[in-house]
Amino acid sequence: MSRLEEYMAKDSAKQLLRFITCGSIDDGKSTLIGRLLHECRAVYDDQMSAVIRDSRTSGTTGDEPDLALIVDGLLAEREQGITIDVAHRYFSTSKRKFIILDTPGHEQYTRNMATGASNADLAVILIDALKGISPQTIRHSYIVKLMGIRNAVVCVNKMDAQGYSEAVFNKIADDYAKIAEKIGLSYTIIPVSALKGDNITSKSANMPWCGDQCLIDLLESAGQEPPSRHDYLRLPVQYVLRPDNSFRGFCGRIESGSISVGDRITVLPSSVSTCVKSVSIGDRQAKTADAPLSVTFTTTDEVDISRGDMIVHDKASVLFGSGYTANLIWMDTEKLKLNSRYILKCAAGTICAHINKIFSRKNISTLEDEPASSLGINDIASVSFSLDASKPFDTYEMCRATGSFILIDRMTGMTAAAGMITSAENPQNVVWHTHSVTREQRTGLKNHRPAVIWLTGLSGSGKSTIANALEQSLNHAGIHTYLLDGDNVRHGLCKDLGFSAQDREENIRRIGETAKLFADAGILTITAFISPFAEGRDKVRAIMPEGEFIEVFIDAPINVCEQRDPKNMYKKARKGEIKEFTGINSPYETPESPEIHIRTDIMTVADSVEKILGYLRIRQII
Repeated sequence: MSRLEEYMAKDSAKQLLRFITCGSIDDGKSTLIGRLLHECRAVYDDQMSAVIRDSRTSGTTGDEPDLALIVDGLLAEREQGITIDVAHRYFSTSKRKFIILDTPGHEQYTRNMATGASNADLAVILIDALKGISPQTIRHSYIVKLMGIRNAVVCVNKMDAQGYSEAVFNKIADDYAKIAEKIGLSYTIIPVSALKGDNITSKSANMPWCGDQCLIDLLESAGQEPPSRHDYLRLPVQYVLRPDNSFRGFCGRIESGSISVGDRITVLPSSVSTCVKSVSIGDRQAKTADAPLSVTFTTTDEVDISRGDMIVHDKASVLFGSGYTANLIWMDTEKLKLNSRYILKCAAGTICAHINKIFSRKNISTLEDEPASSLGINDIASVSFSLDASKPFDTYEMCRATGSFILIDRMTGMTAAAGMITSAENPQNVVWHTHSVTREQRTGLKNHRPAVIWLTGLSGSGKSTIANALEQSLNHAGIHTYLLDGDNVRHGLCKDLGFSAQDREENIRRIGETAKLFADAGILTITAFISPFAEGRDKVRAIMPEGEFIEVFIDAPINVCEQRDPKNMYKKARKGEIKEFTGINSPYETPESPEIHIRTDIMTVADSVEKILGYLRIRQII
C-alpha cells in the first residue's frame, strides 16, 4: 500500500461529527469558527491572504485579521457584520472529521438556525460574556433540544473583554444551568475568547482556573447521537429510475435499518408486498446496504412503487394514520390560522393538511407553556394535525427523517413551518382502508360533480325553506341530492347533544363528517344549520376537497327573523325560557367571505334558489 493509500484509508476511518454553532447576534460565532479553522490548518494560504486584505475594508478587529470573514462570505454579511445564511465548513484533526454549520443569530433568521440544527449531532452555543444570556440564547437552546440534539458545548465568549474574570464566568454558568434544567439539555460549559484564541485549540494561560479541556478536546471526544433510534427499515422512495424498457429501479436513501437482496418488503401506503431482486450503491452491485446510504433497488414482481412511497420490512413497526401531534416552529410572517389548509411535505411525500388545535405555545422568556389561538413568526408550539389521507410516519425521537416535516403555504409557496412528530393522534392506529371502487368512479356514474352546499344563518332567516326548494329543483333536473336539516339530525345522529357551545361544535363536526361521506359517494349534499361559529364552518371546509365546500350565507335582519319566528323560539328566548339562543343570548359569527350571499328580506325563495343554481353552473358542478 502506498503512503497516499495508507493516508486515505486512515482518513476514511475517522468518525464524522456534524455540529452547529448558535447563539445571539454578535456573540462571536463566525469568529470562533474562523479561529478553529485557522488553528486546525483548514484555511489555505490564498484564502488567508484574502481575509487579511478584506479585513482592511470589511473587518472589525483593527490591524488584526478578522477571522469571521473566513465564513461570512456574503456581501450583506460583511457589510452588516452578521451571519445570514447557513455556512458549511469542513476540517479534520488527527482524531476526527468535522462539518460545521454556522447559523445566524438574528431573530429574523431563526428558521435558518432550526434548519441547521436538524442536521447536526452536537451544538456549540455561544454566550457573550459582556451581555450574558439573551432571549435568543434561550430560544436557540430550546430549538437544539427540540431538534433531537441531546448534548451541547456552551462557550462563554469574549472573556478577554471581561479581563478573564472567573466571577463573570461563574455567574453566567449559574444562570445557564437553570435554563438548561428547564429545557432538559445536557451540556458542558467553558470560557473562551475566539478573538484572542483562548481555550479554542489549546488551554488558555489567561484562565488557569477553567479546567483542562479546550473546545477542540470536547469536539473530538463528544458522543454521537444516531439520527435513528431503531433498526427497522425506512426507505422513502425519491425517484423511479427507468432508462429503458429493460430496467425499472427505485432510488432513495436508507434512513434507518438495512435492505438486502431477497428481503421481503412492504410498500406503504398501498401495503403491497414483494421481494428485493437487486441492490446497487452507485454503480456497484451489493448484497446488502445500511443507513444512511443512498441505493437503487429492484423487485422480483412488477408492483406499483412511486415517489413518496415508504419501503419497510414490517408494516406493524411503523405508525400509520391521518393525524398526529407535533412540535411546530412557525417560520412565516403570515400568522397561522387554525384549519387553514397547507401542503405538508415529509419523507412519505406531500399531502394537504390542516392544524386542528394548538395545545400550547412555549413562552421563551419563562419556558412555560401558554394557551394560544394562533402562531406568529418564531413561535414554538405543540399542535394537532389532520391529513387528507393516511401516511406512514415515526415519531421524531425514533427517526428524524421520517418523523419530521415542513408546511408550505398553498398560495405563496413559502415554507410556513417545520415540525417534529411527537405521537400518533389515534392510539389504536386506526387507518383508512382503500376501497376498490373509487370516489371518481362513483362520481362518473352521475351527471354532476359532488359538493356540500352549506346554508348558514339565523333561525327564521329562511335556510330550511330555501334548502327544501333547492333540493326540489335539483331533483327535477336529475341531480342526486340529499338534504341534512338542523332539526332532523337531532332526532337521531345528534339526539344526545344539547345547545351549549361545546355541543354545538360537536353537532357541526358530526354533520360535516356525514356531509363529507355523502360527497364521497358522489352526491350533491345540502345542509341547513344555524352553525353560528366561524371556526366550526371552517373545520368542515378544511376536511372537504378544494372547491367542494360552498358556504351560503342566508342573511336576514334579526327583526325580520323574529317576525317570522315559526316556532316562537325568539319569544321564548326573550323571556329567558331558552338559554344560549343564537342572536339573543348567544352570538352568531357572520361569514366573512361566503361563496354565496342571499338577502331573504329582499329576495324571493325562487330568486334565492336561482342564484345558487347559477353559481353551481358557473363552477360546472351541475
